[in-house]
Amino acid sequence: MSPPIAPVGWSRWLVPPAALAIHLSIGQAYAWSVFKPPLEDALGLSGTQSALPFQLGIVMLGLSAAFGGTLVERRGPRWAMTVALVCFSSGFLLSALGAATGQFWLIVFGYGFVGGIGLGIGYISPVSTLIKWFPDRPGMATGIAIMGFGGGALIASPWSAQMLESFGSDTSGIALAFLVHGLSYAVFMLLGVLLIRVPRPSGKERAAADHTAAPAGPQVSARQALRTPQFWLLWVVLCMNVTAGIGILEKAAPMIADFFADTSTPVSATAAAGFVALLSAANMAGRIGWSSTSDLIGRKNIYRVYLGAGVLMYALIALVGSSSKPLFVLCALVILSFYGGGFATIPAYLKDLFGTYQVGAIHGRLLTAWSTAGVLGPLIVNWIADRQEEAGKHGAELYGTSLFIMMGLLVVGFAANELVRPVHPSHHLDAVTPEKGAPDVGRRQQSEPA
Repeated sequence: MSPPIAPVGWSRWLVPPAALAIHLSIGQAYAWSVFKPPLEDALGLSGTQSALPFQLGIVMLGLSAAFGGTLVERRGPRWAMTVALVCFSSGFLLSALGAATGQFWLIVFGYGFVGGIGLGIGYISPVSTLIKWFPDRPGMATGIAIMGFGGGALIASPWSAQMLESFGSDTSGIALAFLVHGLSYAVFMLLGVLLIRVPRPSGKERAAADHTAAPAGPQVSARQALRTPQFWLLWVVLCMNVTAGIGILEKAAPMIADFFADTSTPVSATAAAGFVALLSAANMAGRIGWSSTSDLIGRKNIYRVYLGAGVLMYALIALVGSSSKPLFVLCALVILSFYGGGFATIPAYLKDLFGTYQVGAIHGRLLTAWSTAGVLGPLIVNWIADRQEEAGKHGAELYGTSLFIMMGLLVVGFAANELVRPVHPSHHLDAVTPEKGAPDVGRRQQSEPA
């Protein structure tokens, strides 16, 4: 499946909606916490066990993005979006079968493994294309698309809660909800597959196709990027920021219920689902708002905000969050806006350091940090909460230790960001000779797909 080339006069503003159709769909992953309590009740699972499909999905997201990044660059966004559609929808259908038969392993395999591949390929599918269409505003461009991934739960959370209420929260009701998700998202993602276009390859035609420009500045291959300290410092930055945010997001619904269970205003299941939707809105707003801000103040400065202010937000939740519901919600919303902003800003950060050449493949490899965080965040929060519950604790006491751990991780990420410097010229394409293991640069740049 060759990449569809945009005709002369094609508006680049049609590309972000195509990306959004994919990202709004796969962003359903952030609404997984709505399914946790029903699955735990219906199948007798612990909080740690019910997190497994989500954790494996995030692991596969990072791995499939890392190993498929170069293939996505070569085959183009339409191929990648098609693969994402098939895998993501199939994951839901397999999960529906698992729920209907009471086989939790099939839900883990379907939603986590198969669906996770769809998450990874779908996530990176439009990134390189958007940066090529919007070289003047890369932060804003990637923010628009990746905003959809953060905002997916804004739609999926209340929608899923309503289906579980209508169909029932037993295994048959959960199965039916999974089935509806799989079929609906297949149709919606197809819109993105049909709409996506790539810029025309020549300089003249690129300008006519809406002011795109030839790559300028340092250009580093994906293979060479792995040999730079900048790549691994950004890996740590992303991993720490994601771990701190995803721990709350994965357990959002039960967490807010636990925090205020012993107060005069407990949180109902419906209100908890609404809280998940609010977090999704903050996640989405942060992706476009903070990433656009990074075009003005720089990537390093915006990560100082994410990581430094994030520590303060966690401290407020840990120390006084249980005494004020508005404060708890506000701090959680800010944290999730930083979480989303971190994802949306990282492709532009990579572009600044490594150039546009193979930036999609470099981004895919960096997302292995998300895989690691997808295990660490939920594991820290769920495992500690389970142990605290076994020790007879309840309410906000279940999460105190986890919150302080998250603060420490953000400090580590802050330190790594401070160490980031421009990539040494010895790693640039024009400095890497065939003797060092790189193919002829001129031939590679001519054959590089748009």
